[in-house]
Amino acid sequence: MKAREYDTDRFDRMRRIDWLDMDSIRKTRCLVVGAGALGNEVVKCLLLAGFGNVTVADMDEVVASNLSRCVFFREGDGGRKKAETVAERAGSLYPEARIVPVVSRIQDMEDWNFDIVFGCLDNISARLHVNSHARYHGIPYVDGATDGFRGKVQVVLETGPCLECGINGSHLKIIDERFSCTGNGVIFMPKLASEITTTSVIAAIQVREAMKILSGRRELCLRNVMYYDGLSGTTTDLEIPEDSGCPNHFTEESE
Repeated sequence: MKAREYDTDRFDRMRRIDWLDMDSIRKTRCLVVGAGALGNEVVKCLLLAGFGNVTVADMDEVVASNLSRCVFFREGDGGRKKAETVAERAGSLYPEARIVPVVSRIQDMEDWNFDIVFGCLDNISARLHVNSHARYHGIPYVDGATDGFRGKVQVVLETGPCLECGINGSHLKIIDERFSCTGNGVIFMPKLASEITTTSVIAAIQVREAMKILSGRRELCLRNVMYYDGLSGTTTDLEIPEDSGCPNHFTEESE
């Protein structure tokens, strides 16, 4: 039996969503910051959705506890760089894609020539760094985070509130603390709970928001912080007002 013509197109079912711009999605230059559990799932979803140009940045190494929630890591990967391992394995999902690993702290990256950025980070300081650079360069930033069965997503566009607008005193107390696997060179905190189903949900929402942005449907995007509760299966929106005193919103006109 010969395959039906429409079944030979890898992205046929996505093209049936008439407003999805698959050409834009394919050409978009994506930066995924963080190659742990959330980063693994974001990269997986990006490639399956047809994103053809993905850069993955992370300085950490694979450890055994990553294996329960990182689709691209394997037994025996301990000590390998996360970014390089993700880039090597992810290509099998979409061989035509270009996947570039960057083994570096995000604070040391100088190249911000991207069309969209995904935050999959484990500390507030790095999140604020990405947020400020994305805002400065006019790059949409989709930030995600998880804690056990809970998670959240915030979409930061060129206008409107940014991540720093929602920072409060409790965030500032732990701004430089990380919840990473290795904790090299940083203050080390107790590990947060994590499981794959919530990670998958948050990553999928992040990539879905990007698909809206790149298809010219920004009016459909999340404009508040979306909180997800995996135990009840519910989401809640928390409105974050734009802070006129936020340094990321400073312009000459506001002097």
